[in-house]
Amino acid sequence: MSEVEGFAPIVSPHSSLLILGSMPGAASLRKQQYYGHPGNAFWPIMGALFAAYPELGYQLRKEILIENGVAVWDVLQSCKRLGSLDSNIELSSIIINDFTSFFDEYKLIRRVYFNGGMAEKVYKKHILPTLNQRFSYLEYQRLPSTSPAFATLTLAQKIAAWQAIRQDMLK
Repeated sequence: MSEVEGFAPIVSPHSSLLILGSMPGAASLRKQQYYGHPGNAFWPIMGALFAAYPELGYQLRKEILIENGVAVWDVLQSCKRLGSLDSNIELSSIIINDFTSFFDEYKLIRRVYFNGGMAEKVYKKHILPTLNQRFSYLEYQRLPSTSPAFATLTLAQKIAAWQAIRQDMLK
């Protein structure tokens, strides 16, 4: 088991929605980039939604997300894990990110989207019970995982499901 540490969030004071993953995989950690595995559908989806295409430089992709009010972070600050799969996370080793401070600082965030089931499961078990009534305005939605390990849906199907973000932004 390796001790793995997550990244700082991609966020600005103008962010209005948050996309939450669980913990960066080995390829992302090596590149020091969110969703750095070439088979991960995250950046192709962000390309379809916000023109943050995978072929653009990482810094530019981050800037495009920020310009569109999108924040990206992970539920876990650190954990022990063998390989990259969420299913290999040693649950007794997890350290959760500080969401109370995060939501206090980024007050415009109203929607939280989970990138797959693990992020949602850990958030609902370990974080949601610690958030007080000040954050009752937050709305949550799980979206299909962008991980290459989740091959049940095609890229087109994942993009269609993730369109919920754009639809919510128009409300």
